[in-house]
Amino acid sequence: MTLYRHILIATDGSELSGRAIRHGVSLAKALHARLTAIAVIAPYTPENTAIASLRGFSAAVRKEAWHALASFNAEARTQGVMASATSVVGGEPWKAILRTARSRKCDLIVMASHGRSGIAGVLLGSETAKLLTHSTIPVLICR
Repeated sequence: MTLYRHILIATDGSELSGRAIRHGVSLAKALHARLTAIAVIAPYTPENTAIASLRGFSAAVRKEAWHALASFNAEARTQGVMASATSVVGGEPWKAILRTARSRKCDLIVMASHGRSGIAGVLLGSETAKLLTHSTIPVLICR
């Protein structure tokens, strides 16, 4: 029996997320698990929805999502792992990740942590910490 059958990898397209992608894809391959990736792009608040109506915004968001998921798709292909990818625009990333993991019945979430501390951690918050606080699904953090 496989411990994990469906792994969700969260990526923001950063180099650090690339490490999480490599770990997650390798783990999925070793466990013969299904694999899904999510990129949460361009969060904006309801008070600032005017930005979404700007000319070219939609295309720019699609391009950003494609870029964030490109290394995931390439890594999955390279390692011969069947995978799917999705993106979400706006909202709080940790909520979108958790909602996707639940709706797709994932039993492990893999993500990177930027490890911000001090004033940067307080001001920016930590999506990883928020996800860890609220998730009942196991989370593998890559640093």
